[in-house]
Amino acid sequence: MAVVLDYKGLTIKEMSDLRSRLQTTNGICKVTKNSLMRKAIDGDSNWNDLESLLTGTNAFVLIKEDIGGAVKAIQSFQKDTKKSETKGALFEGRLLSDSEITEIASLPSKEVLIAKIAGALNGVATKIAISINEVPSGLARSLKQHSEKSES
Repeated sequence: MAVVLDYKGLTIKEMSDLRSRLQTTNGICKVTKNSLMRKAIDGDSNWNDLESLLTGTNAFVLIKEDIGGAVKAIQSFQKDTKKSETKGALFEGRLLSDSEITEIASLPSKEVLIAKIAGALNGVATKIAISINEVPSGLARSLKQHSEKSES
């Protein structure tokens, strides 16, 4: 995923702050000339839609892994500095709307999702183990009741 930010007015210290926030999510922020970015994406159909965002002063945030966490970091940075704004984002060859970018930020992190899946799997495994354990216990109770009836 690539997020395009207007970085006009940001200081070097603020850009460093953004980059450090992105490090935890394996996102990187690069500032480059629009002409160089046009050359870099030229001929690649996955990046063609990015062309419409290449005006003005741009910083490009490239995200490989924790997309939700990186977008949250960007939004947190923008809220704190009140200087930068998101021009747009490109995900899998498609430009995203502002609402779609916000929805991505609201997603739980990868670790939380893995924990939820693990919890659900653990719950199923526990229920299966209890059910399997209940068969011999039920059989033992039935045999005991049967033996008590025959004794009386």
